[in-house]
Amino acid sequence: MGIFGRNNTTTETATAVNPELAALTGDYTIDASHTTIGFTARHAMVTNVKGSFLDFSGSLHLDGSDPSKSTASLDVKMESIDTGNADRDGHLKSADFFKTEEFPTMTFRSTEAVALGGDDYRITGDLFILGTTKPLTIDLEFNGAAKDPFGNERVGFEGKAEILRSEWDLTWNATLETGGVLVSDKIKLTFDISAIRNAG
Repeated sequence: MGIFGRNNTTTETATAVNPELAALTGDYTIDASHTTIGFTARHAMVTNVKGSFLDFSGSLHLDGSDPSKSTASLDVKMESIDTGNADRDGHLKSADFFKTEEFPTMTFRSTEAVALGGDDYRITGDLFILGTTKPLTIDLEFNGAAKDPFGNERVGFEGKAEILRSEWDLTWNATLETGGVLVSDKIKLTFDISAIRNAG
C-alpha cells in the first residue's frame, strides 16, 4: 500500500485512488513512547557504539489522494542523547561534538518523497545540526496501519540512512597508534516510527 508519491513514467487514471490509501489521509503525531531514533558509529575501527535520542517530537501529514503533498517533520533535543555511558554522553554534548548549550535542537523537514515499489519509500529533506543544513535521504518501509486497543489510529514506518558527520562540522577525532581514527565519519541512522492520527 502506497503512502508517498510514486516515481514512474507510466500514465495512470487520475481518479484511480486506492481507497485504503485514501483512508489514511490526515495529520499524525509521532508517538515518542513507541518510537526510536537511533544511531551507530564505528569506534576504534573495531566495534560499533549505538545510541539514541530520548526526547523528540514530530508530525506527519499523509495525503492518500495526492501523495505528493505528504510531509514529515522532526525536532530532537540534543541533551537527550543516550549511549549507555554518562562520560561518553557528556563528551558528545560538549564543544567537541554537538555543543548542546549553543545548538539544543536537531531538526528534519521533508522536501520530497517517492515510492520505490511495494512498501518501500525514499524521503528526502533538510537536516539541521550545529547551525548547518544539509540534505538527508531516508529509506523507509511502511509497516501498515491499525487501530490500537485505546482507539488510536496508528501508522508505522522503519527507516535507515547514512551520513558523514563531517558534513555538519562534527569533525572531532583522535588518531590511533595502530592507524585509523577513534570515531568513524560515517554514522548510520535508524528510525522506528509509530504515529497516531490527530483527532478531528
